[in-house]
Amino acid sequence: MIGNGFIKKSVGTMTLGEKLKKFRNDRRLGLNDISRVTKIPFKYLQYLEDGMYEKLPADVYVKGFLRNYAEVLGLDEHIFVRLFEKEKGINKNLRKQNGIVEEKVKPLNISSFVVTPKIMATTAITILILAGVFYLYSEFGSFSDNPRLVILSPEKNYSTSGNSVVIEGVTDADGKIFINNQPVLVDENGKFRESLIVQSGTSAINIRAVNKFEKETLEILTIQSTYQEVQVENKPEENLNTITESKSLKIEVRVDPGPVWLSVETDGNLAFSGTMLTGATQSFEGENKIVVTSGSGKATFIKFNGKDIGPLSQDSGIVRGVTFTPETKI
Repeated sequence: MIGNGFIKKSVGTMTLGEKLKKFRNDRRLGLNDISRVTKIPFKYLQYLEDGMYEKLPADVYVKGFLRNYAEVLGLDEHIFVRLFEKEKGINKNLRKQNGIVEEKVKPLNISSFVVTPKIMATTAITILILAGVFYLYSEFGSFSDNPRLVILSPEKNYSTSGNSVVIEGVTDADGKIFINNQPVLVDENGKFRESLIVQSGTSAINIRAVNKFEKETLEILTIQSTYQEVQVENKPEENLNTITESKSLKIEVRVDPGPVWLSVETDGNLAFSGTMLTGATQSFEGENKIVVTSGSGKATFIKFNGKDIGPLSQDSGIVRGVTFTPETKI
């Protein structure tokens, strides 16, 4: 609109509720998912997204809700808390200007009720009974429900030009996570993070959460990799019994069959710790020493300075600390 020589423009800014809803939708999560993961009642999540602050409980509880919400989304909780405080203040002033009176806290009525030992004993027994009922109810709920499994990254259909991907997510605190049947470490808060090496092309990643009652939840990710492996040609003039005198050490690791957990150190530094899938390859370089630990020596194949030396061992069990140095002979 043009008036008095000025042009009026409306400037749109996303509210706290709109931000929460956008980030939640970006991660393909519903309010029911957030409620189940955070244990926040569904109605309070709805009030937060709708900006109905007058229906929310005390601020200390709402800030706790926002911290849990932000943790599930992998975002900074302080931004949400500050935005809530700002918007609630604005909401309060608007209600005041519109003549809406805030409800006052009613004073406590002090009665002449006297606490006797008999009443204390009865109250204690009642509390114990209620606690027992609540425990049985929660255990039954855990038994009947599948474990939660929220994948924070990557997306369900993910494309990359590299050959590695990091899987991050959240499950129950006492749950177990398996990626392509390979166990993954879960911390005390239920969070997990694992690096994967994939082959060029399409790879299916099965992420399975299992709780203490052996209930399962499964998520399947599709990883599309356009990674092209650089082939190293063997030089005929090199001695097949010893490595080249170059100070540079190079190894190429291939897994078949997988998945196989692998750890590689180069010159005393951890270069990789994670899981390699069937057919995946990865190269590592060092100057003085490369140390390889594999969850399955028989399924881990090595090329050292361009020479194929086959599997780390003939045993399918764990092989620890296989060391390659300039003095290593093939």
